[in-house]
Amino acid sequence: MSLLGGIRPPITVLSVLLLALAGFTAMSLGSVREDRLPQAVLTSQQHFAEDGAIALRASLDESVTDLDRAAALFSAGKPVAPDAVLDRIGSVYQKWRGTAVVEIGSGRLLAARGENLPLTAVDRTKLSGEGGLAPRMVTLANGETRLLTLALLTWKDQPQQLLVASSSLRFPGISLGNLRSIAVVGADGTVLSTDGIPEPEMLLSDDRRADVKRDTKQLASFARTAAKKTRANPLTVKEPGSGGFPGVSGSLTGAVTSGERAAAGYARLSGPEPGVGTSATSLDLTVVAMTDIAQNPSRTTDAFAGLVLAGTLLLVGALVVALLVATVQRPLISLFLESRRLTRGDLTRPVTIPRGGEAARIALALDRLRGQLRDLDLDGGGAPATPGARGRDKRRTGARTLVAVCAVLLLAWCLPLGLLVNRAGDSVVVPQQLVNDQRERTDTLNDRVRRALNEGQADLASVGTLMGPDAGPDRMSEVLEHTLREHTRYASLYVLDGSGKSLAQAGGHPRAPLGKGPRKEPVALYDGAKEPVIIATAEIPGRTGTAVVGEFRIDFLNALLKRPGLGEIRVVDAKHRTIGSNSGYRAFEGLGDDRLDALVQGSSLKVGAARKPGGVLYRSGGDHVIA
Repeated sequence: MSLLGGIRPPITVLSVLLLALAGFTAMSLGSVREDRLPQAVLTSQQHFAEDGAIALRASLDESVTDLDRAAALFSAGKPVAPDAVLDRIGSVYQKWRGTAVVEIGSGRLLAARGENLPLTAVDRTKLSGEGGLAPRMVTLANGETRLLTLALLTWKDQPQQLLVASSSLRFPGISLGNLRSIAVVGADGTVLSTDGIPEPEMLLSDDRRADVKRDTKQLASFARTAAKKTRANPLTVKEPGSGGFPGVSGSLTGAVTSGERAAAGYARLSGPEPGVGTSATSLDLTVVAMTDIAQNPSRTTDAFAGLVLAGTLLLVGALVVALLVATVQRPLISLFLESRRLTRGDLTRPVTIPRGGEAARIALALDRLRGQLRDLDLDGGGAPATPGARGRDKRRTGARTLVAVCAVLLLAWCLPLGLLVNRAGDSVVVPQQLVNDQRERTDTLNDRVRRALNEGQADLASVGTLMGPDAGPDRMSEVLEHTLREHTRYASLYVLDGSGKSLAQAGGHPRAPLGKGPRKEPVALYDGAKEPVIIATAEIPGRTGTAVVGEFRIDFLNALLKRPGLGEIRVVDAKHRTIGSNSGYRAFEGLGDDRLDALVQGSSLKVGAARKPGGVLYRSGGDHVIA
């Protein structure tokens, strides 16, 4: 017993654990928690930041892909003057703040458009190395950050040229709503760009300037914390089964001001699939979205209730420990002393028999050993180990019963606690912030779909510009095949003349009927097939009536709708028929709910200069947040 530490340490450890649990119960259940925000609200801020990270990553990667594809198509044709290259790119894309063409060998600037580019940040001697053409961030003299994207222009018997484009780290189409700000953060925690926080010189009152100063300081604090947290591997920080965003993301809380607490979500730019990197993810950028949320003063707990629960646990623990001391510790210590007496040769006095089953059996064994040592019969010599005593021992309760009794006592305290404490009431309180976030996130997703379709149409315009008026069917097919390989958004690409005849085609067979001229609308929906067909059209300059036509894959549209926390998402046409969704659906089926039809009808109405997103909480038939 001494070698194993005896019986006292386990009971002492149990006593300490019960005391710690009682203290934790008093502090966690009995303390006032007015400053805590609902976890659903914090999770919503995390999803908001994830939306921003997805949108920024897609925008940056799209910019790199567009410049690379344009340079490759230029290089595949006849040599083009630098000014003509920039003019053609600028006529199709308006995403870059500045563009330039530089001769790599001499470093001479051949042409430039837009803002002046910091070309000295590009080391021309390392362009041929690994990652030499990777996008890079540079800081301008005014402190703003620009992303430089590089591509090569190569023609036979011509000096190799470098095509450079600069863009700002701004969020494309993020709906911030009221009093929300969002920032792009570098790997060291530096805020590279912000949206939503006005400049101090734009404000008229000292109070607003103080608020902006406080928000800027809080956002910088969130940025430093988020940069540290996003350095971890997503596999080590994401909870099993959390799914959704493939990168590192989370939420933070800040200071309280006038009853409102600053809350933020953060998310690091990650690829479309776990473990898949892109040009944008190599920049090690993090998105932080911050807003002030009104605290719910009813989110408090009763300190007296916490003390009562802790006191009850102390009483139950004291009863369990007393039971163990009386039925286990004391009998075993007594038997230990009896065994020491026998080893000293004191064999005259019989061994005292405890009441407990196991302790009684041990005592009987010791007494038999005492009798054997005295060379007595097993039942003789006045030993108390009589048949009656052994019979009574069989009826005594053992250690299993004792453990079961102690377990029942502890469960009698914790089971009712788990069933009664922290349970949702009959009416669920849905914070208004969730409705607002659902509305703004839906508006952001709406803009993402719009941009994706517009970018697809802009790609076709670029393709038409690169074809030119003299391209033959072989050249057209070559350009279409190259575009189809670069962009997976298209199911088929083809060129139609004014009569509707197909001059070149790549990909699947066109699903929209031919025989007519190209559509006048840049993006249109054809609903005459079994499934929706979204068609983009771009006229070829110099060839009146001839246009490049692309049919989008519906799977591409559905992939844009996969956003955690938004629930069931649908894209509907003007007749409120479903043409895309993030879950199972039947093409052109209705919404099946008058409330949804009414909300869609209301969102199509203009309020002021533009349509406004809407969000509502429906209580009938269960709580539903719809945007």
